[in-house]
Amino acid sequence: MVIRTRRLRGSDALRRMTRETRISQDSLIYPLFIKEGKNIAEELTSLKGQIRYSPDTAAKGIETALSAGVRSFLLFGIPENKDGGGSGAYDENGVVQQTLKNLKKEFGNDVYLITDVCLCEYTSHGHCGLINNETVDNDATLPLLAKTTLSHVQAGADMAAPSGMMDGTVAAMRAALDKGGYADIPIMSYAAKYASSFYGPFRDAAGSAPQFGDRKTYQMDYHNSREALKRIQIDIDGGADIIIVKPALPSLDIISKTRDNVKLPIAAYSVSGEYAMIKESAASGFIDEYNVMCESAAAVYRAGADILITYFAKELAEAIRKGDIG
Repeated sequence: MVIRTRRLRGSDALRRMTRETRISQDSLIYPLFIKEGKNIAEELTSLKGQIRYSPDTAAKGIETALSAGVRSFLLFGIPENKDGGGSGAYDENGVVQQTLKNLKKEFGNDVYLITDVCLCEYTSHGHCGLINNETVDNDATLPLLAKTTLSHVQAGADMAAPSGMMDGTVAAMRAALDKGGYADIPIMSYAAKYASSFYGPFRDAAGSAPQFGDRKTYQMDYHNSREALKRIQIDIDGGADIIIVKPALPSLDIISKTRDNVKLPIAAYSVSGEYAMIKESAASGFIDEYNVMCESAAAVYRAGADILITYFAKELAEAIRKGDIG
C-alpha cells in the first residue's frame, strides 16, 4: 500500500509552478511622500528605509523603484503651509502638482502615477474635511475633493485615490472628471478604510495627525464587516474602478468577503504600522524580515487582493524576480 503525502513531491521549481496564489511585480504600488521645498531626501524616522523627497528630488525615488521592477506610485503631499481649508491640496502649483509635472516630464508613460485625494495633509486641524463647530462638514468638503482631483489630473496624474472617507466623494469626483473631459481617468477608492491604530507612522511621516478628536466619525469601526460591503457598493455605484481595503493584514476577512461579492479589482493597503512592526521586530532579532515580508504579502493576495500598496514594494519585486514569492 502506497501512502501519499499531503505535500507536493518534487523540486522547488515544481512547487512554484503549482502555486495557487500568483503575484506580479505589476500589481505592486509604492507610496512616496513628497515634501514641499527643494533638495530634500530625508529618511523617515517612523518608517525606516523610507525617504521623504521634494518635487525636485522625487525622481531619485522613482528611479530606485523602477530598477527594482516597480512602476506604479501613490503620491502623498506635505505642504509647507497648512490652513483650515486645505488649500494646498488643490493649488495648481501645490507640492503634488509640481511633482507630477516633473515626473511626467522625466519618465513619461514609463511610470504610473496615482495621487492621494484628501485634505488631511493640508489642513491645519489635520482632519480629512472642512470643520464646522469642531465637526467635519462632509458635504462642504466634496467640491474641494473634486477640485483637487481635477488639479492632479491636469498636472499628469494617471489615477486618483480618494482616502478621506467622505460620503459621496467618488460620485463627486467622477462627475468632475467626466465634465472636465477626463472620463478615462480611473478612481481607486478607499471604500473600506477602518479607523485603525496601524496608521501612526504614516501620520508622523505626513504630519497629518488630527489636532483634536479622532476620525472615527468618518472612518469605519473595525468591528464591522457588513458595513464595509455596503460602503464598497456605494462607491462602485458612484463610479469607482478599483476598491481599496485598508489596513491589509487586520482585514484579510474583509478582502475575502469583498472578493466573493465584488467583480472589480481589489487593492489592499499594507499600512505604515504593518511595515514598522516587521522592521522593528526584525531589528530586535525576533523575526526574519525577508521571509515575514514575503509571507505577509502572500496572505494578502491569497485572501483575494489583486493589487498591493506597500512600503515593501521594491523588496517584494526583487523577491518575485528571485522566485521566493509569486
